[in-house]
Amino acid sequence: MVTSSVPRLVIAAPSSGSGKTTVATGLMAAFAARGLAVSPHKAGPDYIDPGYHTLATGRVGRNLDAYLCGPELVAPLFLHGARGCDLAVVEGVMGLYDGAAGEGELASTAHVAKLLRAPVVLVVDASSQSRSVAALVHGFASWDPEVRVGGVILNKVGSDRHEELLREALDQAGVPVLGVLRRVPQVDTPSRHLGLVPVAERRTDAVTAVAAMAAQVEQGCDLEALLGLARSAGALSCAPWEPPATTTKRRAVVAVAGGSAFTFSYAEHTELLTAAGAEVVTFDPLRDEQLPDSTAGLVIGGGFPEVYAAELSANEPLRKAVAGLALSGAPVAAECAGLLYLCRELDGQPMCGVLDATARMTERLTLGYRDAVAVGDSVLAAAGTRMRGHEFHRTVVEPGAGAAPAWGVRTPVRRVEGFVQHGVHASYLHTHWASRPGVARRFVERCRTS
Repeated sequence: MVTSSVPRLVIAAPSSGSGKTTVATGLMAAFAARGLAVSPHKAGPDYIDPGYHTLATGRVGRNLDAYLCGPELVAPLFLHGARGCDLAVVEGVMGLYDGAAGEGELASTAHVAKLLRAPVVLVVDASSQSRSVAALVHGFASWDPEVRVGGVILNKVGSDRHEELLREALDQAGVPVLGVLRRVPQVDTPSRHLGLVPVAERRTDAVTAVAAMAAQVEQGCDLEALLGLARSAGALSCAPWEPPATTTKRRAVVAVAGGSAFTFSYAEHTELLTAAGAEVVTFDPLRDEQLPDSTAGLVIGGGFPEVYAAELSANEPLRKAVAGLALSGAPVAAECAGLLYLCRELDGQPMCGVLDATARMTERLTLGYRDAVAVGDSVLAAAGTRMRGHEFHRTVVEPGAGAAPAWGVRTPVRRVEGFVQHGVHASYLHTHWASRPGVARRFVERCRTS
């Protein structure tokens, strides 16, 4: 059994909106600027924050989700990403103890911290409190004795006197103050209907924003004390996750959609496809008029096609190429944004027309983890295969399922959703293939034989 003790911190908060992303990204960038190899991670299914983490560290941001992948994979996936690094920083999700609805601690930041044997740094929005901060921090630090809150970073502190009152109160709570960030104009990280605008859509401005986060953290935090806390993390007695490799020498070209409209993907998906015998080639549906040469299969992940509907529609040559590939029976895997792109139209704009369905934006947010089972055989899974997924969108597809649905889902109401036809598997469900490596292997095998 491999034992590893990569120094690591989990950045958590009492609730969303406390400043986790600013602190976590700023710490990553500040430590990287000091010459440390920093491994960036995000608890939960979020795709957008890891893009900012990648900018901050120069390494791929990776997700650690105990619901999608199972608790047993959290530490191995962490070690896979952190291999060769001097420090790892894990940004939490929501409040410290908020997990999957109705599932107790599962997939909460606290759960991930326990699985990683990592100390927690609590980021507290102190803008509207003074002495009460001690009760808040004491409550979070004592709620679960297996969660070690090793320090607090006070955010949105108004003045020297405000800081003095907060420190005085926290002396009684027994949790050290490792940083104080003053109330300043918000770092420029614009949001829209599903959260922050992804890095791919604002790269120059995003670089500036990450630099501002790093400067704020560098000025206000005790980096040496934080590094010392990270080095106190317990050893992990497990092997790093590895994608199972195939022995085949015949590579199949798998085209993966990228660019500004399709930014949602887990790094492990590409690694799994490659290990299964694929030559992965990225293309941009906003700019490329043809699929990569010799494309044998197509993966279209999540993103924001609704923001770029007119531009995607205007690229008629590529839409026809995608439709032709799908019509030929080649494997096509589409999740959420990919599902919308395969429809006849999106908000009245013509799309690929692979699916006899239309998509449109709505005001309603669909959000949550899902338990799913494959209704029938497809290029991704055999009938009866169980997977866990996540939905996050403000669009609706009509009809919501084809004659052969992709998944039976409990939400908690049981329903079917998605489309399986010929080689196409299209669904709203985001899944993490590391939980079922056979998905990538099955897909690549179909690419070689279709």
